[in-house]
Amino acid sequence: MSHRILVCDDESHITLAVSMKLTRAGFQVTTASDGQAAWEIIQRDPPDLLLTDCQMPRLDGIGLCRLIRQHETTRHLPILMLTAKGYELDAEMIHGKLGIAELIVKPFSPRELLQTVENTLAGQAVSA
Repeated sequence: MSHRILVCDDESHITLAVSMKLTRAGFQVTTASDGQAAWEIIQRDPPDLLLTDCQMPRLDGIGLCRLIRQHETTRHLPILMLTAKGYELDAEMIHGKLGIAELIVKPFSPRELLQTVENTLAGQAVSA
């Protein structure tokens, strides 16, 4: 069974590009256009990995990650964060408090993104 990935970004071209790359690699991909929509999906059917943008309307990526970490059923969900502001984010908060596995800075290489997704999921499988 392939892993299920939720891709959350308010930029439709990013969501489309990421979804196509991951789908071609054999993943089942669901998309959301903001953090609130992603949270609703996660509550109904938690994915194996979340790939979220940092800056979005309604609920940003940081707020989404906080919600995820506050709930027992989603606390251990692996998260990768896409951002154009990687250099502005506090690494201790991102990795320590929010448990984000990796920051992926926009613009990014789709090949490197896929490798990061695969590595994150492999790490999860090893520690589970």
